[in-house]
Amino acid sequence: MSVFGTEESFRDKFTVEEIRRRFDGDVEQFSNLETGQSAAMDSPLHLELVAEAVQRAVPDAKHLLDLGCGAGNYTLRLLMGYEVPPEQVTLVDLSRPMLDRAIERISASFPRVRLNAVQADVREFAYEAQRFDAVIAAQCLHHLRHALEWMDVFSAIHRGLKPGGVLWISDSLEQHHPAVRKLARERWGDYLETIRDKSYRDHVLAYVDKEDSPRSLVWQLEKMREVGLTDLDVLHVNGRFGVFGGMKSRGVTP
Repeated sequence: MSVFGTEESFRDKFTVEEIRRRFDGDVEQFSNLETGQSAAMDSPLHLELVAEAVQRAVPDAKHLLDLGCGAGNYTLRLLMGYEVPPEQVTLVDLSRPMLDRAIERISASFPRVRLNAVQADVREFAYEAQRFDAVIAAQCLHHLRHALEWMDVFSAIHRGLKPGGVLWISDSLEQHHPAVRKLARERWGDYLETIRDKSYRDHVLAYVDKEDSPRSLVWQLEKMREVGLTDLDVLHVNGRFGVFGGMKSRGVTP
């Protein structure tokens, strides 16, 4: 198990290329709107909460950004709730097969929405200033490592949002206290076992230990505030998983 936020905890983590290869071969797992990402606790609820939060905060959105879009579940759920869907969605993901599936699924249901698909790491994507009405980031930011990377990405998202635009995140979390961290991991393990069996639980926890480096909810909210996001809200937390977001104040320049 990782030691929260230390250099030692990143030493043996998978590289970006290793993570990309795993996602290239795991497209089907991320292509179900009913289950969402089944290994994540409360995944269907996360889909609904993020979609409704964005729809209500920016009902007249014109351009959305889906970071770590996977096979397109969050964008699909989001577009379904709009009477007049946004004109354009930018999809960003490490995996080309994920992007291809997302384009296929979204285009089939919303052929008039212009899709801009970019294969990129969220750390390297070019965030144009004041371009997006909303940014969603689902189960992707936990692949960031050092605190500076988190700050750079949060700052870039803030720069890319239009004034009044929102960022909503669905992601895994890390607890600060070792005993509480252990409790949350055990509860997640119990959940994974109910999906399949102990071998599945062990498989998921093993690759998560190698891939992920999440931060606590409190830490992320503090960093979001530091880069200028306001009106920070938390809609749901269950152990290792949460839904939370914030807004770029109106009238703020890049």
